[in-house]
Amino acid sequence: MFLPPNHWLPQAPLHPLHLDWLTTANIEVAILRLDQIDPLISGNKWFKLIEHLKAADQAGAQGIISLGGAHSNHLHALAAAGKRFNFKTVGLLRGHPQETPTVKDLQAFGMQLHWLGYGGYRARHEPGFWQPWQAQYPDLHPVPEGGGGLRGAHGCMQLKAMVLEQLGHLGWSDYDGWWLACGTGTTLAGLALVEAGEHPVYGALAVPDDHGVAHQVESIVREAGLQEPVYELFDASRGGFAKVDPLLLDFIGQTEQATGIPLEPLYTGKALLMLKQQVEAGTFEKGARLIFIHTGGLQGRRGFHPKT
Repeated sequence: MFLPPNHWLPQAPLHPLHLDWLTTANIEVAILRLDQIDPLISGNKWFKLIEHLKAADQAGAQGIISLGGAHSNHLHALAAAGKRFNFKTVGLLRGHPQETPTVKDLQAFGMQLHWLGYGGYRARHEPGFWQPWQAQYPDLHPVPEGGGGLRGAHGCMQLKAMVLEQLGHLGWSDYDGWWLACGTGTTLAGLALVEAGEHPVYGALAVPDDHGVAHQVESIVREAGLQEPVYELFDASRGGFAKVDPLLLDFIGQTEQATGIPLEPLYTGKALLMLKQQVEAGTFEKGARLIFIHTGGLQGRRGFHPKT
């Protein structure tokens, strides 16, 4: 048994977001601060992990083996959870050995690392990829990159209840949709499932279209049997994953100064900039109320070297 105690149910505060461009457009946005749920197991990563951990526990596994890059928020949260709740973790990493702040943390948390190169990592979706790893680590439960798949989406469904509990503090009786960054699309899929068409979910893609996020979301909702999910994807990647430009960096700096909320340029910063552009384009009616999810990822800022 390596599941954390039942009372460890992280809660994220929901705050109004005060920015000039929202006031001008007469749009209200509340930000769900998943970055504040825990110093190490931060953002949406825990919610994507919890159902995978339950499955591993039911299978009698002793830990988790999963994938990510040298700045992976997912592996960072997984390794931190393994250390805190005393289960074994193994990480399969993209590329070749390198020292980043994230990698140093993974090692300090006790995660065993294997570097796959780039070709080896690209093979992660091929049939049979997991067989040799499961032979090497028969007591570990495999989890997809980013904690993805239907189990990851199911874990994210509880975010709606977290928001509903706090709407009264804002003076809101309802909201008109969700807005969040998408890396794998798992969190968006979970929200689409729990909403079941009641409220739309808008995803700002942090990666280009060729990363297959749309296909992954479609696959998850289809597997869950949801017939008519209501969601829309916007390309916020600004030319590629981890690609930034002066406009984005200036926007992040100005927003942090205005709100005191820390952002990072790979996910949340890009998502909020895309929301601004859509608000200014008139995508939303005046008076609309949106929930913006701060998906965390702030640990990745430490080793970030922008691709411009």
